Amino acid sequence: MIALDECVSPHVAMLQRVHVRLVWQRPYPSLERARPVAWTCWCRATVYELCAGGGRAFLRRTVQLDRGPDIHETSLMPLSEARATWTALLSGSAR
Repeated sequence: MIALDECVSPHVAMLQRVHVRLVWQRPYPSLERARPVAWTCWCRATVYELCAGGGRAFLRRTVQLDRGPDIHETSLMPLSEARATWTALLSGSAR
């Protein structure tokens, strides 16, 4: 197990009382070329990634389960909107 002081990637803050609920859906096969540009630490069971490609972006949520990962993604959005959503997710203002 990784000690928190050894983590180099950010962790998602506690969910705020007032927050935006993100809509998560199954991954898009057509976005296989999108690549992660930011991510949370893998020491937690749920890992989030900001993925971008072709001027568009989305957030990916991976829940690490014993039977394998459970992956969901948000809808495509402009990169600037995805970065704002990423910031909200990290601060606990979105989940």
